[in-house]
This record gives sequence, structure tokens and C-alpha cells, in this order.
Amino acid sequence: MSLTEQELLDLKDDVDNAKNSVAELKGQLNALLKQLNDDWHCDSIDKAEKELKAIENIIKDLKKQEEDATEALEKQYNTD
Repeated sequence: MSLTEQELLDLKDDVDNAKNSVAELKGQLNALLKQLNDDWHCDSIDKAEKELKAIENIIKDLKKQEEDATEALEKQYNTD
């Protein structure tokens, strides 16, 4: 399989564009990881996922406490 000079130049352009895209995506990833570290003190996605799970559990517990307290108040002040 023999490629023409134009086909080789087109492939080179494709490779260069891909390299630029990879560099841009790496920059975006680094910026997001820095923001994650600055905002949540997580230096990896794994740590952020664990932190998220912990926060979700806290929210679940607080919702349960709210529901229980609301139910208790409704029972206490129910005039039916």
C-alpha cells in the first residue's frame, strides 16, 4: 500500500490536530483537578468519589432525621 504525498501530508495534519487536542484536554484535566483540590481538598478523582459518597450519606441521614422529626411533630400536634 503506497500513499501519495498528499495523503501523507493529510495524515500528518490529522496527527498534529490529534496532538493539539490531547494537549488541550490534558490542560483542561489539570485545571479541573486543581479546582477539585482547591475546592474540596481532593487530589485525585478516587478521593473525590469517596468524599462524594460520604456527603451523599450525610444528606441521606439528614433527610431521614428531618422526616422523623416532621412525623413526630405531626403526631404530637395532630388534632384529628
